[in-house]
Amino acid sequence: MPEQHTAKDRTDPKQEVGAFLRERREQIAQRWADAAVFRTVFTVSRDEAVEAGRSVVEALAAVAASGRIEDLEADGFAVVREQLARTAQARARAGATMGQISAEMEALRPPVTELLLDELSGAPADHVRECTTVLAVLMGTLRLVMLETTTVAGQDLINRQRLEMLEIATPVIKLWEGIVAVPLIGTLDSARSQVVMETLLDAIVEQHARIAILDITGVPTVDSLVAQHLMKTVAAARLMGAECIVSGIRPAIAQTIVHLGIDLSSIQTRASLADALAYALQQQGAHIVPSAGPVVEPR
Repeated sequence: MPEQHTAKDRTDPKQEVGAFLRERREQIAQRWADAAVFRTVFTVSRDEAVEAGRSVVEALAAVAASGRIEDLEADGFAVVREQLARTAQARARAGATMGQISAEMEALRPPVTELLLDELSGAPADHVRECTTVLAVLMGTLRLVMLETTTVAGQDLINRQRLEMLEIATPVIKLWEGIVAVPLIGTLDSARSQVVMETLLDAIVEQHARIAILDITGVPTVDSLVAQHLMKTVAAARLMGAECIVSGIRPAIAQTIVHLGIDLSSIQTRASLADALAYALQQQGAHIVPSAGPVVEPR
């Protein structure tokens, strides 16, 4: 039979709920192992899901014992935030929405409430109500921690994918021995400029390049910020021992640069990538001989 509670041995509801969670953590973890939020993530074995549930229960017990049941930053939650992040990422990759994840976390509460009511059978109704309220608030806070972690994990994933897209959109092409080129397409903002610089400098080292060409034919507009980014990239390339040429200076861009008063006199510029490559080859000591055209044999 469940232990009978008296006014003498009853403690603070938060402390009592914390003690209950510690004592029943194995039973709770066993029930949670079959819940969707654990079952669909920890698929190697059921024991893996039980272990994950056990760590969450222990965190809840620590939070309840501290009395900070409504605090998302309570120390107890810090222990399981990394696990919750992995769980959230796995559910997100499986296509679960924030609403579904929230519902799955809410589904963890009934099994624990059932065990708590069994534990408190025989206790006064007001004390039972206080303890179940503490548990409800605690589980609600856990759900909010999970949703917050899901949001952060989702943003981290977006940032990683964005960086990967920037890297893909900024290829470095080896045009000739010692000559590399970076064809830029689209807007050149601060984040992308940093990727361009890092990618170019890495290529200069790997390819032992002495000349680097930044082709801005695909950059729609050039303003003072874009020009500043280009000049920083050119300066960084020079520090690595490579001369940098900016190609793709169209008439409209040339006029814009003049109107803005941007001084690019210290940078080698060419109208097209072909012109820049011809200059680079000359700097390398190569001689370009125009083709005489096909020879037509007389009949």
